[in-house]
Amino acid sequence: MYVRRMKTAGLAAGTTIRQHGNFELMMKLSRAFLLIGMLSLNVGCGGGSGSAAPAAPAPAATTPVGTTPVPTTPVPTTPVPTTPAPATPAADIYPDYNTNPVAPDVTGMGSTAVQIASRIRLGFNIGNTMEAIGGETAWGNPLITEALIKAAKANGFNAIRLPVAWDQYANQQTAKIDQAWLDRVKQVVKYCVDNQMYVILNIHWDGGWLERNVQPEKQVTVNQKQKAFWAQIATQMRDFDEHLIFAGSNEPSATTATQMPVLMSYHQTFIDTVRATGGKNAYRVLVVQGPAVDIDYSEKLWTVMPNDTVSNKLMYEVHFYPWQFTLMEKDESWGHAFYYWGKGNHSTTDTAHNADQMEEAYVDQQFLKIKQQFVDKGIPVVLGEYAAMLRTNLTGDALALHKKSRVYYINYTTHAAVANGVLPFYWDVGGLIDRSNNNAVLDPDLLDALVKGATP
Repeated sequence: MYVRRMKTAGLAAGTTIRQHGNFELMMKLSRAFLLIGMLSLNVGCGGGSGSAAPAAPAPAATTPVGTTPVPTTPVPTTPVPTTPAPATPAADIYPDYNTNPVAPDVTGMGSTAVQIASRIRLGFNIGNTMEAIGGETAWGNPLITEALIKAAKANGFNAIRLPVAWDQYANQQTAKIDQAWLDRVKQVVKYCVDNQMYVILNIHWDGGWLERNVQPEKQVTVNQKQKAFWAQIATQMRDFDEHLIFAGSNEPSATTATQMPVLMSYHQTFIDTVRATGGKNAYRVLVVQGPAVDIDYSEKLWTVMPNDTVSNKLMYEVHFYPWQFTLMEKDESWGHAFYYWGKGNHSTTDTAHNADQMEEAYVDQQFLKIKQQFVDKGIPVVLGEYAAMLRTNLTGDALALHKKSRVYYINYTTHAAVANGVLPFYWDVGGLIDRSNNNAVLDPDLLDALVKGATP
C-alpha cells in the first residue's frame, strides 16, 4: 500500500515495506519519494496484511529499479501513460462504456468458483510491472513475455496474478482507457490462457483512487470510476474463457464498520458492471477483497458477500504479511525486526532478532479462521499476496540462518494455506524468476519451498 505500489516482499533489506492501520497514511505520503534509490531489492508486497503493524513510524520504503532490459521475445511497444487533465470533473459525466452488451454465453464457463479453486495449485504474482507508475518497465522489470509465463508454468505454478494500473492510462475527464493499453493487457492475458494458466486480473493500487478512498464522502465519485473502468476492461476481455478471473481491487483501506457499506458498494459496482457486459462475463468468476485484505479485519467486519446474478461464482481475497519478519526493515524503539523464524531456526548469538510471536501457531490460527469463515461455507479464498524480505544486511552464519528461516516460513505458510483450502499466490518482483536473464530461477531453495508447500 505505498504510493507507487512498489512491492518488494521477497527482496532485500531496505526494500519497500507494507503498512497497516496507522502506517497506511504515512506510507502513502511517502510514495512520491520512492522513485529514487530503488536498486538491489527483491521483496514484494502489496498493501494489506495478515497482521497489524505496530503503531509506530514506518521507515521510508524503496524498491528495486535499474536499467530496463530488452525483452528476450519481441513484444509490442508499451503504451505511455496519458498526461492527466488539469482538472478532474464531476464523476457523473463519465460516459456509459457498456455500449455493446451481448447475450450471456456459458460456453467454456461452466465451472463454479469452488471447482476452479480446486484446480489452482500455486499462483505467481508478476509484481512491479503492469501496475508500475510511469509504464510497464518503469520499476526496473522488462516487458512481460510469453516466455515468462511458460517459465512460471515449467517451475510449478499454474496460475498468475496480474496486478495492473489503469488510471494513468485513462483520460481524467472521461475515464476512457487508452485502447493501446487495453490491447497490451489483453495480450498478456492471452499469454496466460494460451498456456492453460488461470489468471487473476485486477485494478491494483492505481494511484489510490479507490484504495485510499473507502469513505462515505468519496463513495459516489469512486463508484463512477469503478463502473467506467470495469465496463471497458470487461468488454475488452469478454471472450476469454473461465481461465480468466477478475478481481475488483487490490487492498482497500477499510478498517472500521463505518467504511464497510462503502467498500461493499465498490464491490457491488464491480460485480454489476462486469455482469452487464454479457457474453462470458455473465458467468465469470469474480474476486472481492476483504477490508484491508486482512484476516483479522475480515473476521471482525465482513458479514455477507455481495449480491450476484449467478450462483457460486465469487471468491474472497486476503493478503498475509506478518510485519516484523516479512517487511519490517530495521529495529525501532517499540520492537525488533525478526531475522530468524520458526522451530529450529532461532539464533543463539543474535537473540534480539529471534521471532517471539507470529510463528507457526499464529499462521495455523489465521488460516483456520479464514477457512471457517469462508471456505467451509463454499466461498473460495485467494491468498493474493505473501512473501518475506531477504535481509542482505546480514552476513556469514547469520545470513545463512536467516535464509533458512525465510525458506521455512514460505514453505510453512504455503502449506498452511493449502491445508485450509486457501489458494496461495506468491508475490514476486523478479527475485525468484529472473525476467531479465532468460527467466532463470534465482532462488532454487525458495522455489522448492513453494512447490513442496503447495503439495497436499
